[in-house]
Amino acid sequence: MSVRTIRDLDTVELIIDAQGLLDSIRGPERVIDAGTLRALEQSGNYVVGLFDDESGEERMVGASIAFFGEPGKRTMHSHITALLPEYRGRGWGRELKEHQRQWAFSREVGRITWTYDPLVARNAHFFLTVLGARVTRYTVNRYGIFGGGDAGDESDRLDVEWALADIAKPPASDAVVATVEIPTDVESMRVSDPDAAHQWRLRLRTEIEQQLDKGLHIAGFDVERGYLFTE
Repeated sequence: MSVRTIRDLDTVELIIDAQGLLDSIRGPERVIDAGTLRALEQSGNYVVGLFDDESGEERMVGASIAFFGEPGKRTMHSHITALLPEYRGRGWGRELKEHQRQWAFSREVGRITWTYDPLVARNAHFFLTVLGARVTRYTVNRYGIFGGGDAGDESDRLDVEWALADIAKPPASDAVVATVEIPTDVESMRVSDPDAAHQWRLRLRTEIEQQLDKGLHIAGFDVERGYLFTE
């Protein structure tokens, strides 16, 4: 049975390990550098690692970084939470987010925000169904074109808000008036057929904008049907 811990990355050595971990997950376009990680940690923000010592030798297998938002809004923005691929599907990502939630609560933070690629089904399910975050905005090509998780494609994003004391529930079936499907594994598709992945990007963009233009809202996600829209 794996023994795992979550703790602050409060030494230079741990910060450098975290940078290497995130680089290995996100590819050649660095999502955050060690100097910025150290500055965030030393100024009291959320900079933690998830460690596994199943083999008897402790190993960092995940990391999560968030920073405080505008003081009057009592928010934090979660910049990245990531696990090595072989450690996904074990519930460890949920443990990291729950740790972040409790850390925020203890500092009188009421909401955590972040963005994600709406084409990635595993994240849509995790964020909207498992965690109960709410979609607040859709943005086309939010960060421009870069390598990283979008593999050179345009970086459309959904903004979500996690109200820590008011976890969102999936919409009632009779409240769903439209659905928009996405591929089950666009990350693999970006490797095997990047043109097809890009066509999914354009198709999803068109369909989401059509539903939003009707005044509908993204109220949840279903692994079979995709995004669930309500009035």
